[in-house]
Amino acid sequence: MTAPITAPAVLYLTVDENSAGQRLDNFLIRELKGVPKTHIYRIIRSGEVRRNKARVSADDRLLLGDVVRVPPVRVAAARDPRVAVASASSTLALLYEDEHFLAINKPAGTAVHGGSGVSFGVIEQLRAQRPQARFLELVHRLDRETSGVLLVAKRKSALNALQDQFRDRSTAKTYLALVKGAWPLSLHRLDAPLYKYLLPDGERRVKVVSPEHPQAQPSLSFVRVLKVFPTLMGQTLADHVFSLLAVTIKTGRTHQIRVHLSHAGYPIVGDDKYGDFELNKQVQRLGLRRMFLHAWRLQINHPSDQTPVHLEAKLPENLHLTEFSEWGVQ
Repeated sequence: MTAPITAPAVLYLTVDENSAGQRLDNFLIRELKGVPKTHIYRIIRSGEVRRNKARVSADDRLLLGDVVRVPPVRVAAARDPRVAVASASSTLALLYEDEHFLAINKPAGTAVHGGSGVSFGVIEQLRAQRPQARFLELVHRLDRETSGVLLVAKRKSALNALQDQFRDRSTAKTYLALVKGAWPLSLHRLDAPLYKYLLPDGERRVKVVSPEHPQAQPSLSFVRVLKVFPTLMGQTLADHVFSLLAVTIKTGRTHQIRVHLSHAGYPIVGDDKYGDFELNKQVQRLGLRRMFLHAWRLQINHPSDQTPVHLEAKLPENLHLTEFSEWGVQ
């Protein structure tokens, strides 16, 4: 059922204890349900969003008691509860949970939160499944097309502590990526700066730029070859070989791994934005119908006592290839 649309009006949002310390963009994405993220970033950049009557940037962190002015935007009215129940019925694979945070194995094709045409993401699903929970917030994000380890804080203190670790680059995040080509064993470090921009239709894209670019973002990925395959799913595809890589990132830029690998000449199999589109068609006919990028392992320090926590998400069934059974990737 399509929800009716409320008449747009100026909104004044006061930052409470649960929102203090959040980035402005994350705060607005949560508050403005049904508003595309591209529109949220557009009104921030244009200066239409104000904090205490002053301009504010997307990455500025909010303080308790701040008043955020939002220009008129169309926000969907409350969802039909029957839709929420149906959306929350599927179970998310739980990897870890205690009183501070939980970790799930996010499926590919599922957004981490609603917005940009997606009304019900992982965080909304968790909140619907746990109506008694007083606090559930995403610690970080994964692309919609990427599966794997995703953290959700259950306390404000845990959210702040874990986000500080991501910001300070003290976490170890390792992804599995299957790429076209035989990755050179001597190539371990990718540090090309990245620039994020929008297409005319508002869709995000990222490209490599020179370090002198005024909006270049320093980006760092480390690559380790796990296996090179002469065939894929038992078939040779136009003389292609494939490499399974473990990619550890020290910065969390948008589409970082996808762009770094593609720029190096080894696009991720199934990547519909930066990949080899003809090869993607071939592998789809063989049954691989998603991008082969999986958030495999994540090491953090526990937010309460700083003890190391090692999390691992097994490959989902839609990435199980016969080639991997020989050497044990699961």
